[in-house]
Amino acid sequence: MRIVIAEDAALLREGLTRLLTTAGHEVVAAVSDGDTLLDAVRTHRPDLTVIDVRMPPTHTDEGIRAAHALRLLNPAEPILVLSQIVSGRAAADLLTTGDGGIGYLLKDRVGDMDEFLRALETVAAGGEIIDPEVVRKLLRRRSSLDELTPRESEVLALMAEGKTNTAIAKELVITDAAVAKHINRIFAKLNLGTDDTAHKRVHAVLTYLRQ
Repeated sequence: MRIVIAEDAALLREGLTRLLTTAGHEVVAAVSDGDTLLDAVRTHRPDLTVIDVRMPPTHTDEGIRAAHALRLLNPAEPILVLSQIVSGRAAADLLTTGDGGIGYLLKDRVGDMDEFLRALETVAAGGEIIDPEVVRKLLRRRSSLDELTPRESEVLALMAEGKTNTAIAKELVITDAAVAKHINRIFAKLNLGTDDTAHKRVHAVLTYLRQ
């Protein structure tokens, strides 16, 4: 993949560049601020853009605003946002824009490089990746969480990671059949029917993020 990186911390920017290059990807630009990022994406037309939330000049939400600007220009622009903190509102606003190809991960939780690289590939292919901690925080804030059992909330958080039924079953030490039943109940409570498609799995999470 051809990737643009926007990260103001020089060490992390260099580390990401080396990681992605070693994995066989091409980093066509590595920048430190939002304005330069927009120019780099317009120039290089990358397959994926990785953006830090906090960048100069205020180190607050420049990354999120740059991501929004990119999605306005191209709703299908694949973007993976990396954040130091759990910003539920920022994640919800960003994840409900465009036509897929969007992700939101916490830096401190990106400990498995293979998993991180898989997340990049998922987003570049048009999928959605949401850090489970972000989902849990958002769910805890919603009265509609009362409609889900604790187990259903756990299943929903793991769905947000893009995990398959088998992976969820292994994580929760339950059977695949039990996972399927939980997912069908989640779909039913969100009025999504019971057809376990990839689209509905993503929409089940995004339904909560939009509320």
